[in-house]
Amino acid sequence: MTTTMLVREVMTSPSPFVKQGSDLGEVVKTLLEHGVFGLPVINDQHNLVGFVSEQDCIHTVLVSSYHCEGSPIVDEVMSREVLSVEADMSIIDLAQKMGKNKPKSYPVTEDGQLIGLVTRSAILESLWENRASCDLPNSKT
Repeated sequence: MTTTMLVREVMTSPSPFVKQGSDLGEVVKTLLEHGVFGLPVINDQHNLVGFVSEQDCIHTVLVSSYHCEGSPIVDEVMSREVLSVEADMSIIDLAQKMGKNKPKSYPVTEDGQLIGLVTRSAILESLWENRASCDLPNSKT
């Protein structure tokens, strides 16, 4: 790698998110609107309190639509153990972490506050662009 790349350089900011207590319909709408696989869940102080994925929503939507039950809220389906990363983390370190954990995206925090969202696609693109420099004529000795 020729340079140190940081998460803050490849993250989406501001991050799409949903607020704690949101109706699951709002979650689904936000997921589809932003074309992401998951969303950070924040409280009124903008602190990260959970993460909700498409997978979390599918079963709940299936059950609630089959039984014509009322719409659940995000708190009922979100994960409270969030795998987040700091903005100043190296994307090399994150890429290695992604090998052990399987989330498609990670909330990016600074002092516990949500500041962005980084996806596997953004990391892959950045690594590939950096790798391309290996093929330049003067890069081999």
